[in-house]
Amino acid sequence: MRAAPVLLIASLALTACGETAQLSVEKGQGTNPELPAPKKTLIPTVKVADATGWSAGDMPTAAQGLTVTAFASNLDHPRWLYVLPNGDVLVAETNAPPKPEDGKGIKGFVMGLTMKKAGAMTKSANRLTLLRDADGDGMAEVRTVFVDGLSSPFGMALVGDRLYIANADAVVSVPYATGDLKATGAPQKLTDLPGGPINHHWTKSLVASKDGKYLYAGIGSNSNVGENGMAAETDRAAILQIDVATGARTVYASGLRNPVGMDWNPVSGALWVSVNERDEIGSDLVPDYMTSVRPGGFYGWPYSYYGPHVDVRVKPQNPALVAKAIKPDYALGPHTASLGLSFYTADLLPQYKGGALIGQHGSWNRNPPSGYKVVFVPFTGATPAGPPQDVLTGFLSADGKAKGRPVGVTVDAKGAILVADDVGNIVWRVTK
Repeated sequence: MRAAPVLLIASLALTACGETAQLSVEKGQGTNPELPAPKKTLIPTVKVADATGWSAGDMPTAAQGLTVTAFASNLDHPRWLYVLPNGDVLVAETNAPPKPEDGKGIKGFVMGLTMKKAGAMTKSANRLTLLRDADGDGMAEVRTVFVDGLSSPFGMALVGDRLYIANADAVVSVPYATGDLKATGAPQKLTDLPGGPINHHWTKSLVASKDGKYLYAGIGSNSNVGENGMAAETDRAAILQIDVATGARTVYASGLRNPVGMDWNPVSGALWVSVNERDEIGSDLVPDYMTSVRPGGFYGWPYSYYGPHVDVRVKPQNPALVAKAIKPDYALGPHTASLGLSFYTADLLPQYKGGALIGQHGSWNRNPPSGYKVVFVPFTGATPAGPPQDVLTGFLSADGKAKGRPVGVTVDAKGAILVADDVGNIVWRVTK
């Protein structure tokens, strides 16, 4: 195809002409979200918030009664956070690895432009940086490179005296002793993870079991709805269970298009995960969600969504698997890109005790945009109970520019909420 038609298609896509949402984001949230009929369009809806960053003195807006400050600034695409037992904070400064087989053709060209506008095409720093607030003022005045030379690192988990790191293609570990400012040994591989030349969803999240015997890795799909063939999806769209002693791995749960944030429910002890659902069937579909994870459970991808709702784009279908598809526990709104998930178990902010904090990176496939905030979902016992509440907003400017995009969320040693902002290059801290 000649350059002019390609650029015309790209221009049309990036202006988000044609299809718009008919439902509010709130209609696509909760335990029984509205699921309208899919919309098929010639050009997928693309509504991209240009990434601009924060101007001097500007910051997000915290919920009433809370304040927000910059815990650390001038980072390089901070995506994920991990709090060590002594209160030090590790931040993964990271971005996508080379993916030569992903995004080919016109669609890939358009998506490349989309990601560039959204600030997602920067070179990966490939490191974990340690942040320490030694004087207790809520800002990290100590900053060291804990380990570098990694491969698009994301999830982290400390088990005993080893820090496990989920690279884009493997789980590795380095030694750790309380107070270390830098890893004292080179990374050692525990097990491979699905990677390869497509590696469509490259982030690999990680959480350890309470007894330290297993790691659980969230592995996203290699496509939107299986268009690269199911052979390319081996051990993808799944949570893998990894034996810490041997590196042996097995599929713990499947049919999860892009499982990212994971945490243990403080009441039930069950593993919960936030999941990015599929795109390109309209601004109102499909809601991202969080759900408890049943061992051996299947959650629909790519054949169906929200239990039995068949995605007719997938050929051939698999009715037997659709019949087994588990309906997720709680919808987080269509295209919100809900990535971070952390249960709040501290005492500093009692209004959040027992519920889940969710980092919503923000949409590209919805008009008008959704996400671009941190929300809290209250729980009663082990189950969600009520609509999401805004915790941190203001990441989108009045004219639709992305000043920041929240990703990972966690809770620091004092009970404050930490948020990784990969466009603002800041870790925000929310407290009283």
